[in-house]
Amino acid sequence: MTECDVEEAVPVSPFSLIIFGGAGDLSRRKLFPTLFNAFSSGEFPQTFSIAAYGRQELDDGQFRSLVRQSIEEECPDHRADDLDSFLSRLYFLYGHFEKAEGYDRLATLIESFPDAEQLLYYLAVPEASYETIINQIAASSLPTEAGRVKIIIEKPFGKDLSGARRLNILVASAFREEQIFRMDHYLGKETVQNISFFRFANGIFEPIWNRNGIDSVQITVGEDIGIGHRGGFYERTGAIRDIFQNHLLQLLALVAMEPPTDFHAERVRDEKIKVLRSLRPVSIDKVADCSVVGQYAAGNIAGKKVPGYREEDRVDSASVVPTFFAAKVYIDSWRWAGVPFYLRTGKRFPVKGTEIILQFKQPPLKLFRDDCNPLEPSFLRIVIQPEEMIDLHIGVKYPEAANMLYPVDLRFSYRETFGTRAIPPYRRLILDAMRGDASLFVRQDDVEASWSFTDPFVSYWESRDSIPFYPAGTWGPGEAHDLIEREGRHWIEPLGVK
Repeated sequence: MTECDVEEAVPVSPFSLIIFGGAGDLSRRKLFPTLFNAFSSGEFPQTFSIAAYGRQELDDGQFRSLVRQSIEEECPDHRADDLDSFLSRLYFLYGHFEKAEGYDRLATLIESFPDAEQLLYYLAVPEASYETIINQIAASSLPTEAGRVKIIIEKPFGKDLSGARRLNILVASAFREEQIFRMDHYLGKETVQNISFFRFANGIFEPIWNRNGIDSVQITVGEDIGIGHRGGFYERTGAIRDIFQNHLLQLLALVAMEPPTDFHAERVRDEKIKVLRSLRPVSIDKVADCSVVGQYAAGNIAGKKVPGYREEDRVDSASVVPTFFAAKVYIDSWRWAGVPFYLRTGKRFPVKGTEIILQFKQPPLKLFRDDCNPLEPSFLRIVIQPEEMIDLHIGVKYPEAANMLYPVDLRFSYRETFGTRAIPPYRRLILDAMRGDASLFVRQDDVEASWSFTDPFVSYWESRDSIPFYPAGTWGPGEAHDLIEREGRHWIEPLGVK
């Protein structure tokens, strides 16, 4: 490939970035190392300023020391000159989210920055603070004009459909839809973006990417870690709100959508919303027939003992909050009629892994003798994390054996092919927001359609006073296996599991 074959990214225009909650955990672990990487890679303009607004009583020097520590931990190969230059553009303003005077001081600080063509607000705070901050921005002298100002909002966007609608109305009272960038970091992963390119650029898959060629689809978002220091958050959220409503349904929409007319943001998002609106509704009295919850108990992972969820910090000792959720759903469309989509997410799995499995239908004729049965159907595996790759699992004849099938994998790895790991999702999404590209962000109708489908699952399982347990280091409760095995299928384990 020559240099002219590569499409140049739109440059980022001079900016001022205001991070609410800028001294919090998300900012220190993710945002500032990401911003520094983008800066040190030459993707930032010469003119930019970043201000953090938060409740910690820090001055600029103390804040810069805090960020320096985070970057040195997360980016050990950094250049000292780059880090010093980056830190010199950082500022901190102490203030309470609910008090107007802090926002007026923030407006004065922004006016002191070098001329910037755009201003971005980033809400790196708990969802409970969104309403307060947006109301205060709208009521203050802070700029909100379209064309220059944007706002980035982290998930979760609401706790249910009514909450999402209320938040959408609120943010729309201060900003236009084209100014609003609702973050779902999974959409920034390189392999997620490649789903559409892989589908629509390779004609060999499109003829079978439907009910005629696909038997079923599995999507797994699994983590080997527990809830860590997020006990308070997880007690209010649980696996259904935390992962199913956003990450899992967004992946489903990308896998199942029709070809867009082009890759303009609105065309892609138009096709995704069609999928979400085509999900077969599940009434609350049918939830238990097509879904399963569970909570991890004490167990072993990688040879180490780990505590159960109820033993974690800031967790109720009698909690019934699910850390595992699995569901079988259907898309009532011409392409996918009758094809089950099995979605699951869980904490304390044996390994970390996010994968999409498209299982192909078996051939209609049995061409082999009775003593030769395929070990498993052929399938396409799209691995999103931890190792980005695409894997086609097929059967071939075993050498010198009579009619014996042997499973093999045709595998593409981003790291092996391109010699590098994919760009971290936060970096891609933040740069896209700065460029005004909303393709990988979630639209208002998208959020509401996802919550509309999710609400019955949340309502039913939150009304239960007990929950099945599964030992840490396993793939969830036995009921999850029954959900798929009673129809003659089985969960396909993520790569790396022996």
